[in-house]
Amino acid sequence: MIIVVAGVSGTGKSTVGQALSKQLSLPFIDADDFHPEVNKAKMQSGIPLTDDDRWPWLQTLAGELARYEQQKGVVLACSALKESYRNVLSANDTLPIEWVVLTGSYGLLSARLSARENHFFDGRLLENQLQTFEMPTYGLKVDVSATLDDIIKDATAYVQTT
Repeated sequence: MIIVVAGVSGTGKSTVGQALSKQLSLPFIDADDFHPEVNKAKMQSGIPLTDDDRWPWLQTLAGELARYEQQKGVVLACSALKESYRNVLSANDTLPIEWVVLTGSYGLLSARLSARENHFFDGRLLENQLQTFEMPTYGLKVDVSATLDDIIKDATAYVQTT
């Protein structure tokens, strides 16, 4: 089982992904850990990443997902902002991915980003991510104003019935 917890920064992808991986007894990986230092430096400086910045990163993540598919599965926290990015991650639909897409209001996400400490993402990039984000027509969409317990309950029920 491969599950990608997607959404813009501040939605709690890592928190939800870690809790979901624990609930389902699957390993957890965070896409942020795979960004090259140059990407992190750009984001830390408030410079949005381009598609060219993201392609190698996405291809690395797709390789990781394929590797985990041969095992028990994995939960990946990844922004996956565009459909073209999701296509790379799913290896053009050859990898069976369950998508959990986290959403939230600008006010809530902005407040969460402002409260973060020691993270490379500059909150000024939230607007750019929201403009870039393409909501998929598939997967579970969850508003992150809900409690973590409710989000995990909904996500677990969704991935176990699909």
